[in-house]
Amino acid sequence: MPADAFSRMDSSGSAAESSEAKDIPASIEAALLRARTESESSDKSGPTRFVLPGTSGSPPKILTLEEVQDAVKNIENMTLAHEIAVNSEFKLQPYEPPENSIERIIKDTMHRAYWDILREQLGRQPPCYDMAIQLLVDIKDAFQSILSKNNERALARINEILDETVIRQQAEQGVLDFQAYAKFVIHIMALSCAPVRDDAIAKLKDIQDVVELFRGILEILAIMKLDMANCLLDAARNEVIANSVEYEKQKFKQFLELYKDGFPETEKWLKRNKVPTAEEGAGSSATSSSSDNQQRHSKDAIFNAYLELIDWNTENEFPEMLEMDRDRVIGLQGRASRLCTCASTLAITCAAIPSVAQSVELRRNLAKELVILLQNCNNTKDLDDTIENVWLHVRSVIANRLQELNQPKMDETLESTLKTQILQIAKKESPVRNLLWKRLLTYTQLVLRTNNAIPVPPGFQEFAEDVEGLAKAFKRISYYNYAVYGEYYHEILNKA
Repeated sequence: MPADAFSRMDSSGSAAESSEAKDIPASIEAALLRARTESESSDKSGPTRFVLPGTSGSPPKILTLEEVQDAVKNIENMTLAHEIAVNSEFKLQPYEPPENSIERIIKDTMHRAYWDILREQLGRQPPCYDMAIQLLVDIKDAFQSILSKNNERALARINEILDETVIRQQAEQGVLDFQAYAKFVIHIMALSCAPVRDDAIAKLKDIQDVVELFRGILEILAIMKLDMANCLLDAARNEVIANSVEYEKQKFKQFLELYKDGFPETEKWLKRNKVPTAEEGAGSSATSSSSDNQQRHSKDAIFNAYLELIDWNTENEFPEMLEMDRDRVIGLQGRASRLCTCASTLAITCAAIPSVAQSVELRRNLAKELVILLQNCNNTKDLDDTIENVWLHVRSVIANRLQELNQPKMDETLESTLKTQILQIAKKESPVRNLLWKRLLTYTQLVLRTNNAIPVPPGFQEFAEDVEGLAKAFKRISYYNYAVYGEYYHEILNKA
């Protein structure tokens, strides 16, 4: 979707009505700030309307607030569908209020009060089971969303055991065994949970305090609900991917009906990567053959433009049509830079110290250690702050290796040269780094343009899994973006 056209999806799934001004995309919001509200008549109860100023070739458009909110909802829905389709690791996460926030303080206070009251009621003589009975009813209801409809026998058994009428009769007769109900619930949880929750449920059996036991039961039930939701999401993922491209294309067309000013940064991005064709140079007339060539050259330009995203010049504005994937692309830029830094450091070290190069195990271990050292480097400044520690670690590894082999220490000249070469990597002045960067870009370009297996480029063998993962993630973003906006990109380049 175009730049500034998306508001961030609220993690709780709330609709846009709760924060209308906040959620309106910047491109629409800017227009609305310039707009004036009009009344259809003198009737105060009439709907408030907004004038969206005219753009080139289109007259002003009058929108009601409801129409603006519908547009925002469409954008939010498209953002979610896009995230599910592009991010293979997308998962629903539990919501927790920020630490020390008023919401967190209120939540913690209410929870403590609830369990304190339950403890007080159970400690009375005779015990009061009002809250305890409601707790068991809530647990019974929770299983309705955790177990699928296919588990009718299990659900029938749960409804039979946790029947509120029976439990109240037991409480009135003084024979309610709260602990026995807890054991039954834990047994059902153990049968229906994901394997990853087995240990947590097993620990519940060791809790003797009945209030703490049910507190733990409710906490794990909440996690099991989330597990079930993510399971359903995974089952629907292929269907979402199959339909989300057409869904986004449809919503984009709806957006274009409101916004027709074009997307200048996207146009600049594409035109920067357009290579003049022979037909353009000769000024030949359009033919069927030249039309095919133009289509092919346009596609080449588009995928060259995608590759530019990895080797991005921060002086350029980011293309609007990739705004939803901006954070993802920036993350991949950081991954590519870290991989190149790691590979360059390892290559320089192996070239200078043959005994390091000769040990496959040592190279692999050093590669893993370099990845860990640089894992928080996301930009040039981070690398500047970290590269000195990289050098110190490399020097330590070399010293230990030479000592193991009873070889003499590095002389001052070699150590100084090696240090200079490694520190140069952060400034991008290293010829080794520049060579490996070109290899990484070429590899990524080949992965983008073919479905055949491409061997990892020389110098990256110890980082093969990371390099392949990087290229795969970038290809997923590029292909999805092309599927949605490819037609629009071709229109831009054909008009150029």
